[in-house]
Amino acid sequence: MHTVKEDGGRTEKLVRDRIPEIVRATGREPETRVAGPEEHGALLRAKLYEEAGEYAAGGDPAELSDLLEVVHALAASHGITPRELEEQRSAKAAERGGFSSHLVLRLPD
Repeated sequence: MHTVKEDGGRTEKLVRDRIPEIVRATGREPETRVAGPEEHGALLRAKLYEEAGEYAAGGDPAELSDLLEVVHALAASHGITPRELEEQRSAKAAERGGFSSHLVLRLPD
């Protein structure tokens, strides 16, 4: 898990918007704070590693939706809509191709 240590030694991590509500439903009171814009970007990048690691570790396709949620949040932080992101992805695929051919490039040592 990619987390950020606070000065007091507590571990913090970015969570989805409804997580505090879900925690409250278990009878516990979560301690939360709101990250500033710059910190939010850093926390989103850490979350990207966390979610990618979870997918890489087990290959569970359900983890891809978590990864996509983080990608959409990162794009939004740059002012890019999901539609614009898809247009960029599509343009890059048209220019360079996708991964459907399963090609592996052999590089000289």
